Amino acid sequence: MTPFTRLVSRLVPLPIDNIDTDQIIPARFLKTISKEGLDKNLFCDWRYNEDGTDRADFILNKPEAKGARILLAGDNFGCGSSREHAPWALTQFGFRAVLSTSFADIFRGNALKNSLLPVVIPHDIQKELFAIRETNPDYSVEIDLASQTLLLADGRKVEFPVDPFAKHCLLNGVDELGYLLQHADQISAYEARQPWALNTAQPLDG
Repeated sequence: MTPFTRLVSRLVPLPIDNIDTDQIIPARFLKTISKEGLDKNLFCDWRYNEDGTDRADFILNKPEAKGARILLAGDNFGCGSSREHAPWALTQFGFRAVLSTSFADIFRGNALKNSLLPVVIPHDIQKELFAIRETNPDYSVEIDLASQTLLLADGRKVEFPVDPFAKHCLLNGVDELGYLLQHADQISAYEARQPWALNTAQPLDG
């Protein structure tokens, strides 16, 4: 995993509330256990016409979306089923963060485990960013995970919460297994002190 420290990016606006995981990545694409290619299926039913051609009016198909790494979404992002493919598809497209006023709990957990940062922002900031983005497609913000702040172009800082363990993993570019491996020496030392390692365990009765 690539460490998440500071991220400066333009915004991809998707001002729709209650975007569920079946809209992020439809169920028909869940047969795969690989992340490869899921970026092509991200928001598939909104992104393509019935014949498979791009819908020119959908934001991901517009030139200003290319290279942008922050999705600005409506309220209650990621609701619905618990599929981990949703953050997979978002990160495969290139997103490293999603801004919303609220996230579904299961989606938030899956996102944090897959190097996608869900950033909770106040309603007034969300509304302001949507309005700015309408007139200025090149508008950028900065996310500083260490200080847990979203820095706006005018210098204002918006603080956001993040789980401490998830923050540690993101900053260090490790998943849960990687975190355990960072403590391999301590784990080995602990196991070496246990009775079974010292051959002092008492036999079970019977």
